[in-house]
Amino acid sequence: MNKPNRKGLARIVAATQYSLRGLQAAYRNEEAIRQELWAGIVIVPLAFLIADSGVELALLLGSAILIFLMELVNSAIESVVDRISLEHHPLSGQAKDIGSALVMVALLLFATVWLAILFY
Repeated sequence: MNKPNRKGLARIVAATQYSLRGLQAAYRNEEAIRQELWAGIVIVPLAFLIADSGVELALLLGSAILIFLMELVNSAIESVVDRISLEHHPLSGQAKDIGSALVMVALLLFATVWLAILFY
């Protein structure tokens, strides 16, 4: 498959369209993405209420956004692995487990940041 040879504004517009399609596909096909976006409706306003400074707000929001980003990466890994083959293979399982670990580490960071800001 050849990549389109777009330059300048046309490349930016095309890249934006691809990104929006990716977000739509993730929302449509991934329950965890939907859960995290809906949780954001509570988390984002709460971060503005909790934060005492711009740095705290950035940490609270950044840790929440990181979960979403890692879930997107995990979903992409799972899609590629499933595209290659649905048969069980140790490396396929390893790739999916590592993708899951990305999300878990982001969740641990989120919990650490929020607890630190709330209680220290």
